[in-house]
Amino acid sequence: MLNALEVFTTVAVGVMVGVEFAVAFVINPILNALPGDGGQLGRAHGGRMLGAVMPVWYITSLVLVAVWAAVGRHHEGTGLVVTAGALLILSVVMSVLLLVPINNRSKTWTPENRPEDWKEQMNRWDRFHYARVAVIIAAFTLLVAALA
Repeated sequence: MLNALEVFTTVAVGVMVGVEFAVAFVINPILNALPGDGGQLGRAHGGRMLGAVMPVWYITSLVLVAVWAAVGRHHEGTGLVVTAGALLILSVVMSVLLLVPINNRSKTWTPENRPEDWKEQMNRWDRFHYARVAVIIAAFTLLVAALA
């Protein structure tokens, strides 16, 4: 049972990391290179779509890590799992305090109503997102190490 939980949790967090990595280093650079208003419209749509899915994924991942830490508390590697959980908590706090406010504004923008500083706000979101990606990659790495 614990082995299945460990693998399922690691895969769930790993896929989340992959999605967030792809947003940072593939999707947003593609959208930023589109001509005209395409990039801004694409980012607004992505903000609506991923803004609905990712909170559930982050919280589910955190709950799975917490269950793994509790169920496996007497097993080797539990310290790594607890530390991974702390990093996932940090990523949720970063999301709520730094990224979500920008995302909530930007997902409603159109070329007609976006603020003049919309590009600066998107750049700020990107910088915060890079930091969050680093945090969740570290959490994922700890989970993988805990499997050994």
